[in-house]
Amino acid sequence: MGKKIAVVTDSNSGITQSQAKEMGLYVLPMPFMINEETFFEDITLTQEQFYERLAENADVITSQPSPEAVMNLWDELLETYDEIVHIPMSSGLSGSCQSARMLSENYDGRVQVVNNQRISVTQRQSALDALVLIERGMDAAAVREFLEEDKFNSSIYIMLDTLYYLKKGGRITPAAAALGTILRLKPVLQIQGEKLDAFAKARTVTQGKTIMINAIKADMEKRFGGVSADHIWLQIAYTYDRAVAEQFKEQVLEAFPGFDVHTDPLSLSIACHIGPGSLALACSRKI
Repeated sequence: MGKKIAVVTDSNSGITQSQAKEMGLYVLPMPFMINEETFFEDITLTQEQFYERLAENADVITSQPSPEAVMNLWDELLETYDEIVHIPMSSGLSGSCQSARMLSENYDGRVQVVNNQRISVTQRQSALDALVLIERGMDAAAVREFLEEDKFNSSIYIMLDTLYYLKKGGRITPAAAALGTILRLKPVLQIQGEKLDAFAKARTVTQGKTIMINAIKADMEKRFGGVSADHIWLQIAYTYDRAVAEQFKEQVLEAFPGFDVHTDPLSLSIACHIGPGSLALACSRKI
C-alpha cells in the first residue's frame, strides 16, 4: 500500500466546507475582521452576509489563518494520514504561504507546503490535481514539486466593476482610481504568478469581456499548446452576481466551443479587495 496522503487548501480556492467533504479534501477557512470582530469564511460568514457588510461600508480586513488553526488541522489529520499536501493561496497576495512553510519545518517532511501562486478557480484546480497525482502513486514531496513546476501553466483575468475597493485597500494610487472613476473605465487585471497587475482598460463591460476572452485565447495558443478542451481547463469566477456570470458563460462557450466551463464565486478574501460585480476568466493546463 502507498502512503495515505491528505490534501489541504484554504477557502480562497472557492471550495466550500461541504464540497470539500464530497471531494475528499480539507479546507482551512480564511479569517476576516469586520469592525474588529473575527469571522471565518463559510463557517460564521456567508457570501450574502459578507456583501451586506461591505455595502454598509463596514471595515473589512482579511487575515491569515492563525498558526494554531493550521497546526491543529495538521495534527488532527496526521493521526490518520501519513503525509499532507498543503496548498495555500498565492504567496504574492498573502503571507499565509510563508507562515505555513515555516510551521511545516517542525513536521519532519510529513507536511509539504506548495507555493504555486494560485488563487480562486486555479487554486481549486491545483487541489483537484493533487488528488489525481496522489492516486497515481506520488508521495507528498513529489506532488509539491510537480505543482510548483506547473505553477505558470495558468492565467486569470479579472474585470472590476469599480476601483473603489482597490483604492480603499491601498492597492492602487488614488490618482489612478480617480481617473478610472471619471472615465467610467472597467479595468482588467491579470494574475500571473505572484502579483495582481493591470492588464488593460476597457471602456465598457462588453469590451472588457472581449479583452478577457482574447487574452485567454492568446495564452492558450502561445503558452499552453493550442486551444483544446483536451488539455486545458476553462473557468469563470465572479463576485456577488451569479446571473452576470451565467450570461458571460454563454459568451465564453461561443468563443470556446466544446469546453466545459467551471463557474465559482471568487473567495471573499479577494472580493474585499475588488468589490462586488467583478468577473474573471481563467484557464489552467491539465496535468
